[in-house]
Amino acid sequence: MFRPPFLPGINKTILRLTLAAAIASATSSPAADKVRVAFSAIAPSQGVLWVADVGGLLNKNNISAEIVYTRAAIETLVAGEVDFAQMTGSLMSSARLQGADPVMIASTQDTLDDYLVARPTVKSIEDLRGKRIGVFRFGSASHLRLIYVLPRYGLSDRDITLLQIGDSPERLIALSAGSIEATLISPPDHLEALRAGMKVLLKLRDLNVPYQGSGLVTTQRVLARKRDIARRFLKAYVEAIHVVKTNPEISKKAFAKYRQSKDEKRVEDAYQTLRDAVKAKPYPSVEGFRTIIKDASERIPAAKTANPKDFIDASLLEELDKSGFIDALYR
Repeated sequence: MFRPPFLPGINKTILRLTLAAAIASATSSPAADKVRVAFSAIAPSQGVLWVADVGGLLNKNNISAEIVYTRAAIETLVAGEVDFAQMTGSLMSSARLQGADPVMIASTQDTLDDYLVARPTVKSIEDLRGKRIGVFRFGSASHLRLIYVLPRYGLSDRDITLLQIGDSPERLIALSAGSIEATLISPPDHLEALRAGMKVLLKLRDLNVPYQGSGLVTTQRVLARKRDIARRFLKAYVEAIHVVKTNPEISKKAFAKYRQSKDEKRVEDAYQTLRDAVKAKPYPSVEGFRTIIKDASERIPAAKTANPKDFIDASLLEELDKSGFIDALYR
């Protein structure tokens, strides 16, 4: 039973009215639905979730979210330990091709935008033969994208030594220390590499290849059992994109919190990277998944007959779009 605290000097009538209002509010508003959400990197592409949290948009949609950072986002999602996760299309595709049921319901990035950076002694991409290249971990976006790029320059993963180093800051430390000769880095972290005297070998954006990058992923199980929660979560996500597009103050506050940075220039660079990449209507890219699946066909037999549309469930986003909700945010 709820008992009000002892407040000396408070008029009893006012106290009764205040208590009655609190009880009425509690009985008229259902408790917020609790969900667990994972994000997989301290990268700008993950920022929509951060803005949804710091901007109060999850609470606004009656969702209480426990947000966790994990390097095993796909494993925790498939195991049912989290309801939603932000990850790349390549990461979730590998799990789906092997029988799991993840689907992407919104996208924050649908082109390759990483930078291949190297030590000054590396003169060209072909010069990476026999060199050590750092990736986040095997099976991660930095690994799979590297494997996708190398054949364009006459190389394969057998021509290099791949090392699992960790997230971007750890790979940059390893690069500067000479433990590796090159790595893929997402913007704006490539600027740190340049400041440390490294060089850019390739801007993957110049390849102009559709490629499904980061997005919001759930499972078909969650969509079947918790569809209304998924609808409200996606609504908050779409509203967060609007905040990213229109409210730099809240957005940069979220970036500073989650990237644990007080450096205003670095926060600004990270924020602008997301703002430029994310679309108001964040439909996942069928062609982007097609690229990923085609690339995986040499490693995973199931990819040879896979339909890229099966990796996407845009039904909730289509509901929001057709209702006019997204357009109304920008009027």
